[in-house]
Amino acid sequence: MSGSAEILKRLEQLEAKALKLALAHKDLAIAHKELQSENQKLRNQIILKEEEVRNFHNQEKISKIVTSITDDTYKKTELKLKINEYIKEIDKCIAFIKE
Repeated sequence: MSGSAEILKRLEQLEAKALKLALAHKDLAIAHKELQSENQKLRNQIILKEEEVRNFHNQEKISKIVTSITDDTYKKTELKLKINEYIKEIDKCIAFIKE
């Protein structure tokens, strides 16, 4: 009889370990999904920041072009304002397309 009692005790221990393992797996699966979500958010932020940097570089290039095109201060300012308006409209269009 002690042999079957020993087997029963071992089975109970094994069952307890299996339950712990199942709970740990569930917790890890939840943590994994959260990390995947955070990773995707960070990737999206990187994409947005890269786009902002590209826009900044484009604006800088345009400013250099405007500066080299004209010597008249009034015309420079007017041209810069018009180009900035176009850039804002293009950015709005890009944002709209992404949605």
